[in-house]
Amino acid sequence: MSNINFSHKYKDKIVVLDFGGQYSHLIVRRCRELGVYTELLPYDTQIDEFKRGIEREEGCGKIKGIIFSGSPFSVHESSSPHCDSAILDLNVPILGICYGAQLIAYMKGGIVGEGRKAEFGRAELFFKRDSELFDWSGSSGENENDTASKSKNKSKSKSKSIDVWMSHGDVIERLDGADIIGYTRNSLIAAFRIRTSNIFGVQFHPEVQHTEKGDKILWNFLYTICGCERNWTVESFVKEKIEEIKREVGSDGRVVCGLSGGIDSSTTALLINKAIADRLTCIFIDTGLLRRGEKESVIKTFEENFKMKLVFVDAKERFLAGLQGVEDAEAKRRVIGRLFIELFESETKKLGKVDFLAQGTIYPDRIESAGAGSMKTALIKSHHNVGALPEQLGLTLIEPLKDLYKDEVRKVAKELGMPSKILNQHPFPGPGLAARVIGEVTDDKLRICRGASHIVEDELKSSGWYDKVWQAFAVVGDDVATGVLGDARSVGRIVTVRVVGSNDAMTADFVKLPYTVLESISKRITNEVKGVTWVTYAISSKPPSTIEPC
Repeated sequence: MSNINFSHKYKDKIVVLDFGGQYSHLIVRRCRELGVYTELLPYDTQIDEFKRGIEREEGCGKIKGIIFSGSPFSVHESSSPHCDSAILDLNVPILGICYGAQLIAYMKGGIVGEGRKAEFGRAELFFKRDSELFDWSGSSGENENDTASKSKNKSKSKSKSIDVWMSHGDVIERLDGADIIGYTRNSLIAAFRIRTSNIFGVQFHPEVQHTEKGDKILWNFLYTICGCERNWTVESFVKEKIEEIKREVGSDGRVVCGLSGGIDSSTTALLINKAIADRLTCIFIDTGLLRRGEKESVIKTFEENFKMKLVFVDAKERFLAGLQGVEDAEAKRRVIGRLFIELFESETKKLGKVDFLAQGTIYPDRIESAGAGSMKTALIKSHHNVGALPEQLGLTLIEPLKDLYKDEVRKVAKELGMPSKILNQHPFPGPGLAARVIGEVTDDKLRICRGASHIVEDELKSSGWYDKVWQAFAVVGDDVATGVLGDARSVGRIVTVRVVGSNDAMTADFVKLPYTVLESISKRITNEVKGVTWVTYAISSKPPSTIEPC
């Protein structure tokens, strides 16, 4: 199966080298929010790939700058990630952040050592105002997601210090051939520029919202130092993606798309439909693992509202039979993926001539399946829509959203006119409710999970919390607890409620719901969902947890 590379090849771009830092993806998102298309590449990307990107003509995917991310490693560790030092000789602007700054110093012959004490959290940075990085004149660079105090920024606009966010143990002790442009009380070289070049390093993290003027610092690097054009917007993405799909599919190519009803596959289908109209056929397989009312909603939206070709397959019994006796989370995903492939392949063959397969893969899917980013990335969970369909289908793969984060997908969906019911609904895992049933998937556990999850969402909507959180649902496993129904002792299931806040699903925190809302959720679940005696609330964040339990 061949793979179309939809990588915004007509835009200038910034490359972020991923050394395994917790904020690597945040750097990418911040740069995109500031209007420049940015990609994340593994730290060991070959030098020739950079050379080809830098040598391209303007507007054709030309690399205008490189950012080195942070990392949990020390540059001195034998297992620490090091890129090719020849990158520093490419005559392209480079910004090293935290570990990235230390690595630049190390490769330039500087001395990096263990600091007298680690710096974690806020620190006061004193800087040289004549440096391009710390020039506050012109456009502010602030965006709607910047929550730093603007009034505080204004009060310090003429100051020579700002509060920055630090997260490091090592420090740069000496760097010959560099100008020191910033320091803190614990880091004497907290920001530098290599003389006679556009190579910069900052010990702090400008990409996090805790750093004052963080967006402005990135703005200065993108526009003043790299000379980028502000050309990355949702509107431009949609317009160019539709044109790309038209070119790739051609005048008579036909596409099949697996539709789940979630925002990713729905946006993929709508985007391709805008490009080729009725030459797209969507296949919607009811696995029996859907949310309450989801089947009816999908059929109405795409078959009736958008007038798309939709093939509906009722496969509930087949999936439940395949999952019988399967308890391991990864094993369940493999079963669901295999059955989905078999059914999808069978239905596709019935369509006759089909040339392309469209999937709603997004960036976090590829990261969690160890398909992008740092080569040190480990498999977190398998996704049945990532490279899963077999070669014998002989179809060319189209994944128009594969470089987007979830929040960007929602913006694209809104631009395409997606109905609010789908646009605003919470994310739903590919394996469906099987990801929320711990242990074997049974009819009874599905009934409880589906009913309890509906109550969670319903209560959040009625209390005004639904649109304030990223995801909310119920989890059920094999644990039971004693309860009292009427005057009689009863043993029933324990249901765990999970509500998290996030921007892109790469990280997430549990939401501190008011006790009154939690109480209403608990009362309704124990009263309305037969067989439940206890309700608990999950307060783990991601990491170390994942959002979905399975």
